[in-house]
Formats: sequence, structure tokens, C-alpha cells
Amino acid sequence: MVDWMPKTKLGKLVVGGKITTMGEALRTGLPLREPEIVDILLPDLADEVLDVNMVQRMTDSGRKVRFAITVVVGNQDGFVGLGRTKGKEVGPAIRAAIDVAKLNIIEVKRGCGSWECGCLTPHSLPFEIEGHTGSVVVRLKPAPRGNGLAIGDIAKSVLKMAGVEDAWGFTKGHTKTTINYSIAAFEALRMTSEMRVTDEQRERLRIVSGPVKLHVAPSMAVEESVEAEKKEDTAEEGAPKDAVPVAVTEKKEGE
Repeated sequence: MVDWMPKTKLGKLVVGGKITTMGEALRTGLPLREPEIVDILLPDLADEVLDVNMVQRMTDSGRKVRFAITVVVGNQDGFVGLGRTKGKEVGPAIRAAIDVAKLNIIEVKRGCGSWECGCLTPHSLPFEIEGHTGSVVVRLKPAPRGNGLAIGDIAKSVLKMAGVEDAWGFTKGHTKTTINYSIAAFEALRMTSEMRVTDEQRERLRIVSGPVKLHVAPSMAVEESVEAEKKEDTAEEGAPKDAVPVAVTEKKEGE
């Protein structure tokens, strides 16, 4: 049982068992404001720190140092999120950035859009996409199986967290700016979720939206019933087994 009391409507629906997958939660259109929702629906979520930047500012009391953290999270199977926060200490700032990344999570469409492959498995992108932030422009194209991720390390980490295994990457602008580079790659993946695909195209090209291996979160009512059954079994097992033989023995002695 999760020791968490939801405050939003989406959190109450998740705890009540009415929403059991992350895809359903995103399609409701309700704002995602509690990271615990992602922890329940995506328990196998991984995270990676992309950038740790120290920021200094001069004040009347002296020099103040803060850390700007950029983190990417994902289940490597159709869901990815990006977050950035600032803090006085590195550890708390990383944890806060992970929570922000969970709130920015998106569902990614995958497929085999390369004319060189045609395996019809969700190992690459279904079509060409592009994202830009500041001066950085990232263009991603589908690649055949075995090609790998032919792009920079920052964008490669974002694509891996989304579950994309093969892709061609082309960039423009000042890509040494890590935050702009990562956001541009993230915005490119966001285009896959915003692009409308017909049922005929989805069936013909085998486009997968979200995870291939679907995880369904159990409802809190089911968890409570399971825990109650476990407690009853434990109570029965803990009862003294020699209670009946002792009574029989006493009866024999009285005779």
C-alpha cells in the first residue's frame, strides 16, 4: 500500500484504480502535478543527470553559489521526461529535477519508418521529426535496424530513455549549450505524440504509441484486500498448534 494521499483529481483516479496506465493518465487531459502518480504507473522509471552547472551571483552579503541540474527520466519503452531546477546543494537539486522531469513526461510514438529496413517493429521513429530551442535545431530521421543512434551524446541519452534504438540525427546551432540541446531533442520527440496518425497508417506501419510491454498498476482496494488476506494467514500461522492436544491430555489425566 502506498502511503500517499492525492490532492489532485488525476491522483485520486489513479489511487481509486480507475486509471491504471500512464497512457490513460496523459490522455485524460488532466494536469500532471504529483510525481507520485508517475511512481505508481511507471515503477521501472530510470533517470540520468545530463548537466550540472554551477551558477554564481554577487550580492551585498557576498558571493552566492547555486547549482543548475538538468535530468532526463524514462522507462526506455515509450515514455520520457526532462526537468531542470536550481538549488544550493547538488543532491536535493537532483531529486527536485527528477520530480520536475516526471511532471513533464510525454508518450512517444515509435515504429520502423526507414525505407531501408521494413521490419515493422518499433525500434526507430515512424517519421522525420524536428525540434528547436534557442539556436539549436535537432532533426531526427528513422534509421534501419542495427544502425544505432547516430547523434550527439546528450540527444542520445534522451532517445535511449524514450526507447528509440536506431535514428539519424542532424543538428544546427550552438550544440555545446547542453540545456538547449537536450530540450531541442525532447521537443522533437514531443512532435511524435502531437502528430496525428490514422488507424490505417498505424496498422499498416505498425506504429506503437507508448510502451510495448504494458504495465498496469493495481488499485489501492485490491492491495488492501491482499494485505488483509496476508494478515489473516499470518494470524492463523501464529496460532499455537498444540492447543487441542493439551486439552485432550488434561481430559485423560482427569479420568
